[in-house]
Amino acid sequence: MTPDEYYRDAPKRNIGIVSRAEQDVLRGARVGIVGMGGAGGIYLTTLVRMGIGRFHISDFDTFSVVNINRQAGAMSSTIGRPKAEVMAEIARDIHPGVEVVSFDRGVGEHNIDDFLRGVDVVLDGIDVYAQPARLLLYRRAREAGIPVLFGAPLGLSGTVGAFVPGGMRYEDYFDLHEGLSPFETMIRFIVGLAPQGRHWSYMRPEDVQPDEHAGSSSAAAISLITGMVCTETLVALLKRRPLRAAPEFTQYDPYLGIFRHGRLRWGNRGPLQRLKLRFIASKFADKIETFNHTGFQPMPGTAPDA
Repeated sequence: MTPDEYYRDAPKRNIGIVSRAEQDVLRGARVGIVGMGGAGGIYLTTLVRMGIGRFHISDFDTFSVVNINRQAGAMSSTIGRPKAEVMAEIARDIHPGVEVVSFDRGVGEHNIDDFLRGVDVVLDGIDVYAQPARLLLYRRAREAGIPVLFGAPLGLSGTVGAFVPGGMRYEDYFDLHEGLSPFETMIRFIVGLAPQGRHWSYMRPEDVQPDEHAGSSSAAAISLITGMVCTETLVALLKRRPLRAAPEFTQYDPYLGIFRHGRLRWGNRGPLQRLKLRFIASKFADKIETFNHTGFQPMPGTAPDA
C-alpha cells in the first residue's frame, strides 16, 4: 500500500468532523512539538491519528522508569532509549507516510531557528523546570510569527492556552523579568497557568521535589490536556475561529466537576493575582532554598559536551 492509499483510508473516520478538503490541509501542515515526555509524546500520536502529515519534534532526554505513569513512549522495552527517537518510530508506525524531523539534542540557541523554520504552529511540551528554554521558544516563535499552544496537567485538571503574534507576550502575562529567583519564576508560572487554582484544594505541595526536578503528575490529566491542545491545534491550522489566546485562560477539572474560562487582563500583575502569588508561595515556603539552589534545567546546547 502506498502512502497516498494509506492516507486515503487511515483518517476516513475524521470526515464529518472535518471536510475532505480540510483533511488535505492537515496533511500538508507542519507542527512543531518541543518535548516528547509527559504531554508532547501524546500530542504527537494524537495529531498523527488526526491526519497531520509533518512534524518537527525535539527532546534530549531518554526514557526512565519514572516516566511510565504518564508518557506515551515509556514502556519496559524503551527504558534508556532517546525519547525523540522512540516517538518518531511510533509516529511512523501509526502512519508510514508521516514526515518527522527529529531534534534529538533538544531546542536551544544552537538550533531554535532551524526548529521553527516552516512550522505552522508550535506545541509547548517543555518540562516545568526548563524555564529558560521555554522563554526562548516563546520569544523566537513570536518573532517568527508562529502561534504557540500549551497545556498543563494540574492535579487531575487541565489548562490550555495560547500565545499568538500580536497578542499578549508570554513574559508580560506571567510577569517574568530579569532579577527573579528560580523560585519566584516558578511560582509565577504555575499560578498564571490556572488563575483560579481550584486544583490546590486537593494537591499536596509538600510532596514536590525540586531537588529532583520532579512534581506530581497523572496520566488522566495528561490525556485531558491532550484533547484540549490538539483541538486548538486543529483550530489554528484550519483557521475555523481565532485562538483563545492570552490573557484568556481555560481550566477544566473533572475531579471537582468545575470548568472555568476567563480573561486575566493584566496577567500576574493584577492586584488579586499578586495576592494569589503570595498565598501559593507560602505553601512552598520550606522549599524556597532548595528551589533556588537547584535552579532550572540547563538550556539544551549549553552543556560542556554540546
